[in-house]
Amino acid sequence: MPRTHSEGLTIMLAILVLVLAALSRLLPHIFHNMAFNFTAVGAGLLFFGSRRPRWQTVLAVAIMALMDVYLTTKVYGYAFHVKGYLVTWAWYAAVCLLGSALLRKVTVLRVTGGVLASATSFFLLSNFAMWANSASFGAAAMYPHTLSGLAACYVAALPFYGNDLLSTGLFATAFFGLPVLAKRMAESTRSTPETI
Repeated sequence: MPRTHSEGLTIMLAILVLVLAALSRLLPHIFHNMAFNFTAVGAGLLFFGSRRPRWQTVLAVAIMALMDVYLTTKVYGYAFHVKGYLVTWAWYAAVCLLGSALLRKVTVLRVTGGVLASATSFFLLSNFAMWANSASFGAAAMYPHTLSGLAACYVAALPFYGNDLLSTGLFATAFFGLPVLAKRMAESTRSTPETI
């Protein structure tokens, strides 16, 4: 079945947003770590998920995983171990699926819910994984494997969470809001009679 021009644009826009979201992970390094966790990843995954069939979540995970490999090996200079990224890759898929379930119909409340769920779930999962695996990052555990160690890990990550929440909100506003604004402007242009 041939695609309409509108469907083709939707596909291109979803992929473009996803690639830009992946590339946004370079921002903290471009700005010399002054933009900790200020990326478009959560918003990009939500947007891609809302515009593409669920089975294409695999594409989103693959693009983000390639960026994980690049950042780990080229930017951080570490060896890449798949095991260390399984939780993150599951999170990418979950956020895409959240976008698919929640944001097929775009409203301010749904976008806000998606932003909060995306940023908060990443904060909770990634820091739990950091605490659980902290001994593998050095000779001694960075955070003791106690409740106070877990709490210390979460407290240390609060600035990252704030930046992630802010950036996900800003990028989601742009990704979801600009197409709605463009559509409304086009509709108002069509409905306005020409004057001579």
